[in-house]
Amino acid sequence: MTLLIVIIVLALLFDYINGFHDAANSIATIVATKVLTPFQAVLWAAFFNFLAYWVFGFGVADTVAKTAHSSSIDLVTILAGIIAAIIWNLLTWWKGIPSSSSHTLIGGFAGAAIAHGLSTVTDPEHAGFKIVNWYKAAKEGELLPSGVVIVICFIVLAPLLGMIISYFISLWLMYSSKKNIYPKILTGVLMVLVAWFLSSVLKFEIEVDPSKKYLFNNSVWYFISEPSNIKWFLVGAIFYTLAIFNLFFSSFSTSKAEKVLKKMQLISSAAFSLGHGGNDSQKVMGIIAAAVAVYLRMNPHHNMSEGWLDLNVILPDEDKGIKAHMPGWIPLTCYTVIALGTLSGGWKIVKTMGSKITKVTAFEGVVAESAGALTLFTTEHFKIPVSTTHTITGSIIGVGVTKRVSAVRWGVTVKLLWAWILTIPVSAVIAAMVYFILKMFL
Repeated sequence: MTLLIVIIVLALLFDYINGFHDAANSIATIVATKVLTPFQAVLWAAFFNFLAYWVFGFGVADTVAKTAHSSSIDLVTILAGIIAAIIWNLLTWWKGIPSSSSHTLIGGFAGAAIAHGLSTVTDPEHAGFKIVNWYKAAKEGELLPSGVVIVICFIVLAPLLGMIISYFISLWLMYSSKKNIYPKILTGVLMVLVAWFLSSVLKFEIEVDPSKKYLFNNSVWYFISEPSNIKWFLVGAIFYTLAIFNLFFSSFSTSKAEKVLKKMQLISSAAFSLGHGGNDSQKVMGIIAAAVAVYLRMNPHHNMSEGWLDLNVILPDEDKGIKAHMPGWIPLTCYTVIALGTLSGGWKIVKTMGSKITKVTAFEGVVAESAGALTLFTTEHFKIPVSTTHTITGSIIGVGVTKRVSAVRWGVTVKLLWAWILTIPVSAVIAAMVYFILKMFL
């Protein structure tokens, strides 16, 4: 039990480090454009990091928890993975490199599991590299497969998606600045299409849990407060904020447009901070869930609900019809800790993200943050743990390219790409080394 508590404490420490390491992701552009002071910006970001507790489910947490087969690993494996992730995060923070906290955690977990699989596991189905869940085909009703291979693919796909979205939002905004009717017609058509899309994904029939207490006892409140609906309401808010601005953009003077865009940055940065909190906090929940699952396998008769710490975590198993369960204190603590970490800031990385990739104005800030938020909401919907760092970097590059290719400082970008490529393998190697060291003492 002591080792399990140590893992939980270190997982929360990683969550805190993740907060100040990735604070730059959501505040860099808003600080660069001087919409908020650095202190105001971290307060703003931390608040929305915490607010994500009421918006997102546990899909990403489930994916992280199943990085390796819990039936074949031990607690030392998980401990080694967390320690490796903390080491790499602190090293990249010290060097001012905006690497991925998500990928270092996945890499650390997978690397320690492989070391365990090669040295200890004799089960042929899970021995060696087979101990990691590399790929799992999508089931009926799922659009994407899962596994570490998919996470690795999104090292490229997440920033690419952010870049493409920001590129087209930039073109849309620039087209709307023209003084003719066609941009307004285009915006009107897009508004109708998005309304149709939202009506198809919003959940109108809500199953009410009679054991829960609700603030208001009516169907409208159930519809509004449904977590899966809140996420799509936010997507709608981002899009329609941009759309309404575009309808009036051509009538604004340059100074007026700049003032409005700076106010819009408050919305876009808040949305991205929500996505950051929802995406990154879930990974720590997943590690805690995996640790509890391993502990229960080794101590099957232990009641995890007894005592001062409720750890009655149950991983979902659709094949057996088992539903997930997680005590409320775990997600609440994870969201609180990442918010506290964000309050601590990460000013070296803020400088890289806010000025070294490309020159950022309020226009670029709104576009990059909006594109980043939309990317995070989309990937969370598909339960894919992606890097918020990669996402916002890709979005900043995308908006920079619309001005001209040379507007992006590609030398800096290439260095960032190398950091992204190396994060998972380096974290895996560090975790394997830590695993063998720990095995000598535990």
